[in-house]
Amino acid sequence: MRRVIVPAAAVLITLVSAAPVAAEPQQKVPVAEGYGGAVSTVDLDASKAAISVLRKGGNAVDAAVAAGAVLGVTEPYSAGLAGGGFMVYYDARQRKVFTIDGRETAPQAMTSTSLEGIPFDEAVTSGLSAGVPGTVANWDVALRRFGTISLKQALQPAIDVASKGFVVDKTFYDQTAANATRFKDFTSTAALYLPNGAPPPVGSVFRNPALADTYRELAKRGPGWLYGGRLGEEIVATVKRPPVTPGSTRNVRPGLMELSDLRAYRALMREPTKISYKGLDVYGMAPPSSGGSTVGEALNILESLPDVGLHEYLEASRLAFADRGKYVGDIPGVPLKELLSDGFAKERACLIGERAMAHPATPGSPDGSYEPCAQPTGSATPVADEGPETTHLVVADRWGNVIAYNLTIESTGGNGIVVPGRGVMLNNELTDFTPGPAPGDPNLPAPGKRPRSSMAPTLVFDDGRPVLAAGSPGGSTIITTVLQILLNRYDFGMSLPKALAAPRATQRNTELTQAEEAFLAQYRDELEARGHRFALNPEIGAATALELLGGGRIQAVAEPTRRGGGSAMVVVPTR
Repeated sequence: MRRVIVPAAAVLITLVSAAPVAAEPQQKVPVAEGYGGAVSTVDLDASKAAISVLRKGGNAVDAAVAAGAVLGVTEPYSAGLAGGGFMVYYDARQRKVFTIDGRETAPQAMTSTSLEGIPFDEAVTSGLSAGVPGTVANWDVALRRFGTISLKQALQPAIDVASKGFVVDKTFYDQTAANATRFKDFTSTAALYLPNGAPPPVGSVFRNPALADTYRELAKRGPGWLYGGRLGEEIVATVKRPPVTPGSTRNVRPGLMELSDLRAYRALMREPTKISYKGLDVYGMAPPSSGGSTVGEALNILESLPDVGLHEYLEASRLAFADRGKYVGDIPGVPLKELLSDGFAKERACLIGERAMAHPATPGSPDGSYEPCAQPTGSATPVADEGPETTHLVVADRWGNVIAYNLTIESTGGNGIVVPGRGVMLNNELTDFTPGPAPGDPNLPAPGKRPRSSMAPTLVFDDGRPVLAAGSPGGSTIITTVLQILLNRYDFGMSLPKALAAPRATQRNTELTQAEEAFLAQYRDELEARGHRFALNPEIGAATALELLGGGRIQAVAEPTRRGGGSAMVVVPTR
């Protein structure tokens, strides 16, 4: 008799296919555990789309793109095909981490002074803030390199949701209401999101047939329809001639984007950042994101300390943000290797004492020559305004592939302008640049440049195997949210659900540390005794994460309450 060796993956596929499938949940569940693949997003419809793709045999990349497209329907103020994002992906077959940079770019006509002197609120709500979209190129590269389905197939769940509609929840209503003043100043936006002059009520069904048609055409015609085709022409026309409501007194500046900027756009494969932390390998996104470098540097600093607590977390974050502001941007020569070196971390760690350091912390010198306790010189760079939104999702499949994916249109509601007849909200990503004047700042605008991002999709490995994926929205608080989740899980001994639910604080080299009310109630006195000063931030981040528990079992985790709570699902639940 011949022995037949069946691969473990094939056995798992058979078991998953044969196992009974539980009824889909009809409401968000923040924790799910089981086999065959898992997803966590902020939205039930997006999580259902990803699980459906996984159950039909798609992989993690297929499911992530499908979920991302649905989020463009149900979370249109945070994500959409006119935005951008970053993917950090582990390919189990190749045993390698890949990252895809789908960050928006500045038009070729933009200069270092294009945003100078313009009030931030005016810059946001304008054609001038719209960057060249990267999301569709990101999806295209991901599916062609790593996926198993076509873009047309990946977009179908989003087409269905946009056509049939979704139930308006309090978060969607509140975000619409908060933007109503500027939405009404654009005819296309008011017609879509302010029917009868007001936000759609909670519990109503919201449909976006124009977006459904846009997705259908994109599915049929492919990415070239955006990057140089008719859709691109319509986006450029909207950017250059925003559809301002007659009688509006808002000063709406036209943008600089041309069709040639869309034709020139490329999503880029980049090397991930990587650091080792207490026996774990942590992978993140390299510049133009500052997520991987800043999370990584802070972890390296913490590993250089004898003890790690909340005081040390805040101080390590303060120092890493000082270095982020000085050195990180979409420029040649970012000293990434030295920023993530153990020598630099030790030089920075020695500045952390028993009391909070003076504000602001000054950047260090990642020059390869490190002393036991070098005192930094120079000046700190202020933290720039960044939108509090964005969205993040994680997916793992039955084959062991894992993806963490941040996608965004920047501020809540982007630049406030919907492309007429397309149902697509434009981004305001270019306000992520430092407006100037700021000589030497690595994040000044320039032609074709990508604005610095704080998005930090993160994968953690133990002995070469992926064990955790995490990320969050929240502007520059994304970095501290991811950092705090990792510390909660691996230093403070919390389970992953508790690590996400725990109260948060964010120190970004600012005079005051922002913190949630529950954090202040629990830790304020002891930390103020050590020199920290606080300001209330009602809600920091809205994370999604998953943990691979061994034997094919996965725990997917979303927020229980922040931003209305998230949706965790698995292909075959165990409980």
